[in-house]
Amino acid sequence: MAATFIPRQVFPNHASLPRSYFLGHHRAGLNKMKNMLSSIDYVVECRDSRVPLSSVNPMFEEALGKTRRLIVYTKRDLGAEKGPVQKATEKKIRAFDRNSSVFFVSSSSRQDVNSILKHLRNDAAGPDRLVGCRVMIVGMPNVGKSTLINNLRNHGVGKAKAVQTGGQPGITRKIGTPVKVIERESGSHVYVLDTPGVFVPYVADAENMLKLALCGCVKDSVISPVTLADYLLYHINLNDANVYQRWSPATNEIMPLLETFARGTGLLAKGGIPNIDLAALHFIQKWRAGDLGKFILDDLEAEERRRELGLETEASISMTQALKADKLSKRSNAVESADGKK
Repeated sequence: MAATFIPRQVFPNHASLPRSYFLGHHRAGLNKMKNMLSSIDYVVECRDSRVPLSSVNPMFEEALGKTRRLIVYTKRDLGAEKGPVQKATEKKIRAFDRNSSVFFVSSSSRQDVNSILKHLRNDAAGPDRLVGCRVMIVGMPNVGKSTLINNLRNHGVGKAKAVQTGGQPGITRKIGTPVKVIERESGSHVYVLDTPGVFVPYVADAENMLKLALCGCVKDSVISPVTLADYLLYHINLNDANVYQRWSPATNEIMPLLETFARGTGLLAKGGIPNIDLAALHFIQKWRAGDLGKFILDDLEAEERRRELGLETEASISMTQALKADKLSKRSNAVESADGKK
C-alpha cells in the first residue's frame, strides 16, 4: 500500500534572499507622481489578485493618500476558478479596503473593465472642462497597469492599445502621456496616465519577497529560479498536487520534479542533461499562465485575525521606515561580506 503524501506545512526561511527591488526609476517615478498630484483628479491603484496583501505598496498610501482612489485587483482569473470560491475570496479582499471602491479584472477578459468605466464616468468629474479628468494608474511592477489601460481604452473609446505590455517588470519606465478612455459631450473627457511600477524599498518578510517574485513583480534573475520553483511546489501541494502528475507523483522534492519536467518538455542541455534552471523558469511560467492550478499565495484568514486583534501589518510601515530598514539590511550584508573575506 502506497504511503499517503503529506505536503510541507511551512517553507524554510531563506534569510539570504534579497529583500528589495527598489530601482532608480522606481524612486524617480514616485517623486514625479507626487509632483503631479495637483493636476490629478483620481488615482487607480492596481494590485495582483494572487497576492492581494503582498502587492500593497504602503508608499502609495503615504505619497498619494489624499487623492480620491479606487482599487483594482488584476488577474482575478489566475487567483481562483470562477464560482463560489472566487466570490468568497473577493468578498474577503473587499473587506480589507472599506474606504475605497474595489474592482476585480481578469487578465484574459476585457469585459471586467466596464464596471470601472461606469464608475469613472459617474464619479470622476474633472474640475476643468478644457483639460478633463486625469486619472493616474499606479501599482507594483508588472501587476497589470498597462493591460488595464489598454482594455479601458479599447472598451471606453473603441481604440487599439496605447501602451506597451510585457511579461517582465520594467516595461514602463516613466509616466506616459494621457490616454483618453472616456469621451463626454461636454468635452470633459477622462484620461489615464500610465506610471512605472514602484517596488517597496525593503520587504521585511522574506516569504513576501518570494510571493512577489513568483508573480513576476521582480525580474526572474533576482531570485534563483529553483528556489522560486520550490516555493511554488510548496503552494501547489497545499492546493492540489495532482496538477503536475504527468511529470511526477506527489513530492516535496523540487530537484527530481524539475529533472523529469525538463525531460518531458525537452529542456535539455548538451548530452541530454536536464537544464534545471530553464526547467524551473518554464515550470513557473506555466503557473503564471494558470496551467498549474489557480490559487492565492497570501493567507487571507491570517490577515483577518491580525486585523481583529488590531495588529500592524507589514503593509502599514511608512516609507521612512522602509528606507531605513533597507539601509540597515545593506549595511549588515556588507559587514557579513567583509567578514567572509577575512
